[in-house]
Amino acid sequence: MKLPNGITGFYNSENKPPNVDGKHFNQVCVTALSQLGGEVLMFKEPQYPTNFYNAKVKLRNRIFHILLNEHYPYVAFASAVEYEKIRFIDEEAELVKRLSSFYHVLPSSELNLPVILRQASKKDILQNDNEFNQAELEQIAYWKPKIIGEIIFNFWD
Repeated sequence: MKLPNGITGFYNSENKPPNVDGKHFNQVCVTALSQLGGEVLMFKEPQYPTNFYNAKVKLRNRIFHILLNEHYPYVAFASAVEYEKIRFIDEEAELVKRLSSFYHVLPSSELNLPVILRQASKKDILQNDNEFNQAELEQIAYWKPKIIGEIIFNFWD
């Protein structure tokens, strides 16, 4: 998976990433869950320091989160969302199918891939395929995420 410019929420003025429509995401979640007998319990817009929308949902007596990156249409599921720690999970195919009509649903296997850094002339260089701008590379060097999901859905300030 190639990570696009600005996915972290950090950018230089000439590299500003797009924004996704949070109201549309909320409506898609409400519709998909109601069709499956579930419900949205809480909906949060990205707020400092997060870079993602967070829908806490209930489906078949399970409570989990549906996350959407605020800049790109990447969705993930999580069993827990805590400051700087998200536990990514996979969800049932029927929910994935309904969300996939609008978003790229990322499997936990991709989100849990390690971030690969190598040391070169006293500086860490990110090896994962990406289009990051300099501001993002600086944040990655500072926060040192361990998995790809921590880059796409982060709590960086």
